[in-house]
Amino acid sequence: MQYHNITTDDMLNGEGLRVVLWVAGCSHACPGCHNPVTWNPDGGLNFDEEAKKEIFDQLDHSYIHGITYSGGDPLYVGNRKEVTKLAREIHERYPQKTQWLYTGYTWDEIKGEQVISFLDVVVDGRYEESQRDTLIPWRGSRNQRVIDVQRSLKAGETICRE
Repeated sequence: MQYHNITTDDMLNGEGLRVVLWVAGCSHACPGCHNPVTWNPDGGLNFDEEAKKEIFDQLDHSYIHGITYSGGDPLYVGNRKEVTKLAREIHERYPQKTQWLYTGYTWDEIKGEQVISFLDVVVDGRYEESQRDTLIPWRGSRNQRVIDVQRSLKAGETICRE
């Protein structure tokens, strides 16, 4: 898996202070995307042990609320295995930290993926430039949903947070 950046002390991509992993690779190519440089799955840097250590060093801080996976698309086919592996390891090592994931896929397309069981929130759906809204929290367009993953899995229906 390739990645473009690891952002620390982020307050825009989920609740609380977070570390954000910006992965490379996205097949959605949404018009107006704020991060098209991340679309190429071969762009950026190789996600290696040093990058993972950087994330864990941040998660070791008690003031860091959790991790957010963004990109690109963390659920781009070429990223799924590595993102799942990382999410599992973080879930086991830092059970009190939350894990958010942004994807252009819809909840119905991904709710069966293995990684979902390790996540707390998924922001789903392609960015729709015609529905852009800078006043709504944690999403770029009104069609996107902030899904409470664990409550949705237990209820067997999509439960959104606002």
